[in-house]
Amino acid sequence: MAASEDLTDVERVLAGEIAAFEGIVHRWQNPLVNLAYRFCRDRGRAEDMAQEAFLRAYRALGSWRRDAAFSTWLFALATNLYRTELRRIPVGVVPLSDINAAVEPRDQLEDADRDRFVRRAVFALPAKYREALTLFYFHDMDVHDAARSLALSEGTVKARLSRGREILRAKLSRLKEVL
Repeated sequence: MAASEDLTDVERVLAGEIAAFEGIVHRWQNPLVNLAYRFCRDRGRAEDMAQEAFLRAYRALGSWRRDAAFSTWLFALATNLYRTELRRIPVGVVPLSDINAAVEPRDQLEDADRDRFVRRAVFALPAKYREALTLFYFHDMDVHDAARSLALSEGTVKARLSRGREILRAKLSRLKEVL
């Protein structure tokens, strides 16, 4: 249903009905802010980055070729913007090796704490692995859509997912031994 609504709204905007873009923003605002947050871990910055993504999407709306879902095009545009923004102004990242100092014993970790811990560990990965894992696991994109969003081949995304999981597995298993 969202795909048909997106198509209708895009066509209306391109026909000059600027207010129709509001429907696109309404449908995709939370997912784009959440995606930005996964990149920068700062809610205010994530909202600013998502707003910039919408501005760029509005300006480039005519370039959507309709050979992929609008959401895939929008996420690719946003992902590229977020990656560029983080290269321009990097986020302070805690190295994975420093995370074990903040970990409590296993029996004191609640499910939510474990989830936050794993997310922090993913966030501490090098950007190329973090981006692939974030799109695949936290935004439920398949390899094909993640590859399109990152402007990479599917094979490269598969390799980055594999290597990212391998790094996480090694770091997290070392932490489990400490616990």
